[in-house]
Amino acid sequence: QLQLKESGGGLVQSGGSLRLSCAASGFSLDNRKIGWFRQAPGKEREGISCIWRNPGRTENQYADSVAGRFTISKDNAKDTVYLQMNSLKPDDTAVYYCAVSNSDYGSNPCFSAITYRYWGQGTQVTVSS
Repeated sequence: QLQLKESGGGLVQSGGSLRLSCAASGFSLDNRKIGWFRQAPGKEREGISCIWRNPGRTENQYADSVAGRFTISKDNAKDTVYLQMNSLKPDDTAVYYCAVSNSDYGSNPCFSAITYRYWGQGTQVTVSS
């Protein structure tokens, strides 16, 4: 069974850090684009980061709202993607989801939900002021 499971969410004070994990089971993350999205109450889902492989190098992309504070990384051996979140702000409060594309993702955009085929159930991140 193909599954994605996020973990690592929780309650943190403003300025604190969390590391989210997204573990795949039943399939490999090789040759796929992996994204992180978030959705705050009453707001639309927002793509915030993604990672993919080009020949010879790993690429990543960040939304302006998290650039310089969040870092995406991938452990190929564990089929797990991480999102290190530093300098957290109350505006970062949301449910965070990871998403994985099919292997033929081509040039599909990083922050578009249609790029991704598989989604996790989400993990809550709450940042207190």
